[in-house]
Amino acid sequence: MSPSRRLPRPGLDWLRRRVPIRALGAASYLQAFVLSGVVTVLALRAYLKATNYPQLGGGGLHIAHVLWGGLLLAVGLGVALVFLGGGPRTAGAIIGGIGFGLFIDEVGKFVTARTDYFYAPAAGIIYAAFALLVVLTQAVRGRTGRARLTPAERTANALDLVLGELPGGLTDRRRIAVLRLVQGTGPTTEAAVVQFLDAVPRREPPPVRSWQRAADAARRLAAWAVARRWLVWPVVVYLVVEPLAVVISVVVDGVTGELDREREWGAVSGVTLAALITAALTVRAAWLLRPDRLGAFRLFKLAILVDLLFGQIFNFTVNQFGAVSAVALDLVLLGVVTAEHRRLRREAPPDRR
Repeated sequence: MSPSRRLPRPGLDWLRRRVPIRALGAASYLQAFVLSGVVTVLALRAYLKATNYPQLGGGGLHIAHVLWGGLLLAVGLGVALVFLGGGPRTAGAIIGGIGFGLFIDEVGKFVTARTDYFYAPAAGIIYAAFALLVVLTQAVRGRTGRARLTPAERTANALDLVLGELPGGLTDRRRIAVLRLVQGTGPTTEAAVVQFLDAVPRREPPPVRSWQRAADAARRLAAWAVARRWLVWPVVVYLVVEPLAVVISVVVDGVTGELDREREWGAVSGVTLAALITAALTVRAAWLLRPDRLGAFRLFKLAILVDLLFGQIFNFTVNQFGAVSAVALDLVLLGVVTAEHRRLRREAPPDRR
């Protein structure tokens, strides 16, 4: 064999060819899965409580809704495996999310020897499962944005967008999205995609539905609210006062003997520990407001995340699904603090961001 003709050796190119291509809409599919699962659990719990927990079956049989959950998970996966396009994948994610909600709702039966659906920590376990899924969704979103995809991945996603719309055709908006995806992938690829698009029929965009108008109005309202500077200071005051109030109330209940009636001591300890950590972060943030406003809001954001990802797990165990309102409030606070933090980052010098 000639020295100049060597056998190819495996390397990074070999590895890249075998790494699965990341989907541009992966985070959206995961988000649909999580939201449908959360809505399913809350709606199911509300329905069961309103109807005094009926059972499906008879003659010694009880068809638990975990079985329906497994069936819907299989159906959702089947839809995503069988059909092309973002629409079927979103539908599969929603169906699978409903199935996961039905499944995880009965977790209390599978972590207790007496198969106790009303096991108090089950609510915390359910919340923790969805919180981890939200963290996973955010991690995927950060890794599957257009700027993070390789040229080959952007080309593959562009072709997937086109194929998913056939045979109905592409709207002008979708054509623009496809062309933007392949920008910078090379003149040969760009020309080939343009030629391919010329062969795809055009279609008019579908009419805007009422739910889409409502969703757009809600987004505009949320964007308007978080941009109000006057809203920031009440949020800051609440973030400082609320965890201190929780710690004080636990101390008072301990002195007065109210805590002796509490059955979930571990959960109460978790709530107290989370409140102490959050209070330390928010008090420190308040101290930094004047000399380092950007750093202060970074700490405020961290404090809310500690409460969402740690404290609320124990809060659900103590207060069961009554803790949903606390999570909703935390999400609103997180939106306001995140908006202010982003504004401060944009205005800060590059070395402070």
